[in-house]
Amino acid sequence: MARKRRGGGGGGGDARKPTNSDENSAKKSQNKTQEEKKPCKDTDHLQAKKLKREKKNWSCIDSCCWLIGSICSIWWFLLFLYNAMPASFPEYVTNAITGKIPDPPGVKLQKQGLKAKHPVVFVPGIVTGGLELWEGHPCMDGLFRKKLWGGTFGDLYKRPLCWVEHMSLDNETGLDPPGIRIRPVSGLVAADYFAAGYFVWAVLIANLASIGYEEKNMYMAAYDWRLAFQNTEIRDQTLSRMKSNIELMVATSGEKVVVIPHSMGTLYFMHFMKWAEAPPPLGGGGGSDWCAKHIKAVMNIGGPLLGLPKIVAGLFSAEAKDIAVARVVAPGVLDKDIFGFQTLQHAMRMTRTWDSTMSLIPKGGDTIWGTLDWAPEAGHDCAAMKVNNNESQTSGQNMKQDSDSSKSVNYGRIISFGKDVASLHSSKINSVDFRDSVKGYSCANTTCRDAWNEYHDMGIEGVKAVVDYKVFSAESVLDLLQFVAPKMMKRGGAHYSYGIADDLDDKKYQHYKYWSNPLETRLPDAPKMEIFAMYGVGLPTERAYIYKCSPAADCYIPFQIDISADGENCLKNGVFSVDGDETVPTLSAGFMCAKGWRGKTRFNPSGIKTYIREYNHAPPVTLLDGRGTQSGAHVDIMGNFALIEDIIRVAAGSNGSELGGDRVYSDIFRWSERINLQL
Repeated sequence: MARKRRGGGGGGGDARKPTNSDENSAKKSQNKTQEEKKPCKDTDHLQAKKLKREKKNWSCIDSCCWLIGSICSIWWFLLFLYNAMPASFPEYVTNAITGKIPDPPGVKLQKQGLKAKHPVVFVPGIVTGGLELWEGHPCMDGLFRKKLWGGTFGDLYKRPLCWVEHMSLDNETGLDPPGIRIRPVSGLVAADYFAAGYFVWAVLIANLASIGYEEKNMYMAAYDWRLAFQNTEIRDQTLSRMKSNIELMVATSGEKVVVIPHSMGTLYFMHFMKWAEAPPPLGGGGGSDWCAKHIKAVMNIGGPLLGLPKIVAGLFSAEAKDIAVARVVAPGVLDKDIFGFQTLQHAMRMTRTWDSTMSLIPKGGDTIWGTLDWAPEAGHDCAAMKVNNNESQTSGQNMKQDSDSSKSVNYGRIISFGKDVASLHSSKINSVDFRDSVKGYSCANTTCRDAWNEYHDMGIEGVKAVVDYKVFSAESVLDLLQFVAPKMMKRGGAHYSYGIADDLDDKKYQHYKYWSNPLETRLPDAPKMEIFAMYGVGLPTERAYIYKCSPAADCYIPFQIDISADGENCLKNGVFSVDGDETVPTLSAGFMCAKGWRGKTRFNPSGIKTYIREYNHAPPVTLLDGRGTQSGAHVDIMGNFALIEDIIRVAAGSNGSELGGDRVYSDIFRWSERINLQL
């Protein structure tokens, strides 16, 4: 019985224990259940990831990448279309929008049969010529013969203090500092473009090439524009090279040269003409007839022959109107910028070593530029400059009568401390002479000396003495600069003079310091030579300034243009404007050809013919005009079609009378007549 129960129990055990087939069935059922559940889990996981992506915000980086990708795609698509379309299609579209574009002057005159005749010499102005590194300190490693000026200025951003150090000249000698050699770029590329896309001489060169000019009959007289004029010969023999090249071109072509100086280049070439004729060792030994034998015409473009009031502001406070406005709009950029140093202070430190800038200080004193209560441009109406009809006047016409201006500007006050002082009669101004003032001690941190400027040595007492003088005319400005920058003016005094000669036969005027001042030297004995004054008009141009005194601490320059000073007549942002090309006032560019050299005068004893060719400014009509083909602005005028045509005609053999003589839009003749100068 027991066995049966065990046997039965065994049978019962067999019922409770699954067989192999049952186990397989169970496993299959379990696997099936897991397989049925698994897709659900995967689906849930995918849905969770999808929801997570949907919740993720669209970042700024995503937007930028999308935008850049879109622009690149559109750009490449348009570029493909441009290259795929017929060559005449862009011109067709342009003509449909703006009308038929006139031929450039070179093409136009080539169709008329004009051909290259007289060799051409270009004389660039200040800052427009390229400068490259030949020797430098370790901070300039890898930049041998790379442009430090006139290129991309990438090295300025990468190593600003090192760049300032290398672009500065020695403060005592005005020549190279120890271990540094910066030299001018040679050839036409020296000043064809100032920077990529910004032309200087390139447009004129291209138009001259259209009538047959090439490098053998075009010469760019590149020079280191930082140096005093005579020092370019002492260090680089630049004047000798110019003389030799002109002689070579005359010898090989059989024709005299046409010289085209721009801006400060007009003063540099005046110096050259006297140097070429003067005997050694100061001169080139060409003799008194050298210019008569080698030069057909001198075509001065935007020439500041009598200097610039704008340079006074630059030397005095390292600013002009644009910089003064920028200083207030974005004070951190100029006072202490992203490079971590005082921008204007270092700019002053650098530019005050450039002795060439002192050639631009106004010449002729109060006789030319006016007294505290009189100036030749008195009565000028700035609003009238906005009406440009591009119809020239004859030599005797006036644009505006004096009575038309209810409030006359005291342009003779180049610097005034305070808007009220600028308008008071001189008898009501209580000035305290600063010339004999004792300079005090500055409370500024001694680290100011790292951003070198001589204001640190003036001290608070010296600054106060300047402010108490209140107003400065062209003559007292020289004393002012001597007071605030004696080292600079000591060097400048050895190379330049700013007066009016009483007796040009005085032997002292044989010294080179007088050669770039047209009021202290004679033109060459070359009666067949012609001189042209070619410049823009119709643009507000800086003439006088209202200043304020700023804090003397924290290394700030103590004097600033007061841009809060505005007025009804020609006063805006602390600057009094007059007619000109935005840089050179009409008086400086035109007076010598209008009066000082006109006919036989003591400054022009051989009676060289002079002509004034003014170009009334007109802004670009469309964006396709670029910087404008009728611009009168100081540099943009180099692309002015009318100016280029005048130059090409003279280079091809025409004279001033064949161009039509004078073409005048401004009041230059009336202003010139007001100047009482012994001729």
